[in-house]
Amino acid sequence: MWIGIWLAFLGAPLSDIFSGAHTPGVDVLGGLGLAAFVAVYLGLIFRHTARTLDARTVYAALAFMFTLSLLLSATLDSPWLVLFVYTSVAAGAALPAPFARPAILVAVAAMVVTGLWTDEGRDFVTSLVIPALLGGFAMSGVRQLVRTTVELREARATVAQLAANEERLRLARDLHDLLGHSLSLITLKSELAGRMLPERPERAAEQVADIERVSRQALTDVREAVSGYRRPTLPGELAGARTTLAVAGITADVPTGLPPGLPDGGLGEKCEAALAWSLREAVTNVVRHSAARRCVVCLTPRQTLEGPVLELTVEDDGVGTAGTGTAAFGNGLTGLTERLGEVGGTLEAGSTRGGFALTVRAPLAPAPDGPFR
Repeated sequence: MWIGIWLAFLGAPLSDIFSGAHTPGVDVLGGLGLAAFVAVYLGLIFRHTARTLDARTVYAALAFMFTLSLLLSATLDSPWLVLFVYTSVAAGAALPAPFARPAILVAVAAMVVTGLWTDEGRDFVTSLVIPALLGGFAMSGVRQLVRTTVELREARATVAQLAANEERLRLARDLHDLLGHSLSLITLKSELAGRMLPERPERAAEQVADIERVSRQALTDVREAVSGYRRPTLPGELAGARTTLAVAGITADVPTGLPPGLPDGGLGEKCEAALAWSLREAVTNVVRHSAARRCVVCLTPRQTLEGPVLELTVEDDGVGTAGTGTAAFGNGLTGLTERLGEVGGTLEAGSTRGGFALTVRAPLAPAPDGPFR
């Protein structure tokens, strides 16, 4: 539709055809030439944008358009000079930048030379030079933008596939490290117990007991590994919060990762999990209950009397009472308070003049030579 709008400029050649200034045969030939020009133009623009054509087809189509523009403009009246504008636009859309620039300049130069033959043509050239140049170079930029967008999508898909493959490999390595030795030991002891069973049942019983012990340890290792996989991470929850708020139509101001001022010790697993759960619960409450239009998430390392902490603040402009107050804790906030209490963290929530704010603090492991470096 956007490209079709600009076909309105072909009204000048159409008006010339129906003006009666030419013989019927000339009008018919002019109409056929215009129809062929528009067909090649639209085919080149649409097809080449969706799927790149081979170079020969592109050059043949542009040569046809240029020749037809020159022929119709030279044999008919000056309104046909507008065809050079479409030739310039097609060159910018279909040719790579190094080849598009000279092709656009050639089309504009041919239009100028053809238009200077007549006094009326000079007026048309004056009004068409800038559109021809701007249209050609603008379409060249659009073409580059489309190609960059396609490459970016392909790169994102490749990165996602590589990340998934890497995660599978990591899972395979972890399972091998966790279960490989244990299962081999269980198999070996089972065979040994089978050989001892008829003659030495006491020794066989010892092997069976060892099998039970190894099996229980393997089960514990697997459970710990699965718990680690399921443990929420703060960067992951930040990305999820950004997506959730955007889907809900809420303007989101969310950091892309952890702040740079963290101490060397960083966040412990339990503290990070507590902050991640807090962020998830806060964003869920914003989406479900606040009717907010904007939500701001901040992560700030601070030094307190109890030691370094990482402060998470989630503030929205939704339903809230005037002034500040204390929120009535529901099950979600109560559970977060208990979870934070286990790691020495704190939670504060309340209404503000502009909405509602949740502030969570979790302790950081101090750096070897001081709280922050």
